[in-house]
Amino acid sequence: MTDIEIARSKEMLPIIEVAKKIGIQESLEPYGKYKAKIENQSIQAKEGKLILVTATNPTPFGEGKTTVSIGLLDALCKLGKRAGAALREPSLGPVFGLKGGATGGGYAQVVPMEEINLHFTGDFHAITSANNLLASAIDNHIFQGNSLGIQEVRFKRCLDLNERALRRVTLENREENFQITAASEVMTVFCIASDLKDLERRLGEIIIGYNKNHEEIYAKDLNVQGAMTVLLKEAFKPNLVQTLENNPVILHGGPFANISLGCNSIKATKTALNLFDYVVTEAGFGSDLGAEKFLDIKCRKANIKPSAIVLVTTIKALEYNGGLDNLEAHIENLQKFGTNLIVVLNKYDTDTEEQVEKVEAFCNEKQVPFSITTSYKDGGEGSIDLANKVLTLIKEEKETQFLYDLEESLEEKLAHLAKEIYHARDIHYEEKAKEKIKNLKSSMKKYPICVAKTPASLSDDAKKLGYPKDFTITVRDIDVLNGSEMIVVYLNNILTMPGLPKCANYEKIKLDEEERIEGIF
Repeated sequence: MTDIEIARSKEMLPIIEVAKKIGIQESLEPYGKYKAKIENQSIQAKEGKLILVTATNPTPFGEGKTTVSIGLLDALCKLGKRAGAALREPSLGPVFGLKGGATGGGYAQVVPMEEINLHFTGDFHAITSANNLLASAIDNHIFQGNSLGIQEVRFKRCLDLNERALRRVTLENREENFQITAASEVMTVFCIASDLKDLERRLGEIIIGYNKNHEEIYAKDLNVQGAMTVLLKEAFKPNLVQTLENNPVILHGGPFANISLGCNSIKATKTALNLFDYVVTEAGFGSDLGAEKFLDIKCRKANIKPSAIVLVTTIKALEYNGGLDNLEAHIENLQKFGTNLIVVLNKYDTDTEEQVEKVEAFCNEKQVPFSITTSYKDGGEGSIDLANKVLTLIKEEKETQFLYDLEESLEEKLAHLAKEIYHARDIHYEEKAKEKIKNLKSSMKKYPICVAKTPASLSDDAKKLGYPKDFTITVRDIDVLNGSEMIVVYLNNILTMPGLPKCANYEKIKLDEEERIEGIF
């Protein structure tokens, strides 16, 4: 059966029943029968154990990071643990493009999968609208006389679809480019903010452009942050859904890890940590992107830390990358953060015993715990061994370490990442990047850095697979996300507006004779 057929074959609980199981039915705002928003006011404060799921470099086959996350949650619940998950919302871009949905697969899914993968509760639409309200306000201000003296506009419009034609557009007074909603600064602010007041403050701190003296002009100078917050008020409440095994999942926020933060919202994660003893979360793409940003950026800002990290790989991914070198690189990367680590092989029926034993022997040699999961075909039962080993791991508390100190310069911070995570020999800065770094305010120099680069390789070149070494990364540009208090560093030719593939998923998606959606995976 396909993922969507499997999802329909299982009986969902009314979302109020899922909420009752964890005692938050009074805090629920239902969106239909099977999904809801959570109000936080009545939730009692406590702190659960956080389990981060990441992966080796992604391949065209998919590594099943979300599937493993859901399977691990279901397994923890089977073991009688009070567990939940905090995951990211899907973007319409991949759903209609190449990658597909982001609700897991097989018998380890979050449901209702069609609604989650499409409009869900409208969060992405609200973020897109708030972003584009600010863009409209900027151009209206310029049209109405430009009393702020805006000479250079640096804020971009966004759209939650892949659209390469919008990489360059001509407006009345300038050229501009759109970016996908998941990469927008409003999305990042949404995922970083602690509450509505903090959200409004951060929206106001977004740099919209510069005057003739190259002094920053902010969204608050247009007095638009209040209206943006109003658009985001309902979206800012975390969403509650369930797995196929009727276990609770909080879905909220969805930045892309290759061009943005790559983690679900801090609000969702903290809500989950308040509700559950064990919280499974994931970060986008590999350890060089999502996991590094989760640890160096999100953990600092939220004052949280993972008690264990699960590194997902597959036989197909290892073969695509030329062997075990890529796994070795990601193990080395994650060990630098000092957190408990376990490798899990997401097993396919096509994997041979010899292949599996080779990976297990390699992990034993590296003295890293190893497990196998079959949650795609077995649900929570397929991750019982993984759950038990994770529970054993987190009994030993370890202090999370960061790769760099915030007091270091941007160049020093990037040097740590280049050497210790990407395994590069050197860094080349293009003139545009050099000039922007030179003009950084002293307060901004203390921000963490969010690197935008290809997810396909540890390097900034998608063709360098496996464990590339002795290469130079190229810093093309930087962007100050002042509302999010971070600096995006763009490597090589990375783009913030993806394009559609020649054979796009939208060709397969339609309504059947019973007006049910088909083709989403």
